[in-house]
Amino acid sequence: MDALIRAVAERGDLAHVALALWAIGASLAFWRAFAEVARAHRRFDDFVRELARFNARHGSRE
Repeated sequence: MDALIRAVAERGDLAHVALALWAIGASLAFWRAFAEVARAHRRFDDFVRELARFNARHGSRE
């Protein structure tokens, strides 16, 4: 690990390291948000399905 840090410091590639860390962080944040949206969609779909089942069972008598 020391050799890697020394190589980066000697070559002046700190901007590349910062960019890579930012890209990794942004990608992780995106995937986490995407997973949460997928879970919310699944919960909403379950709710709509149960609502349709309730309406079919207790439908209005017009």
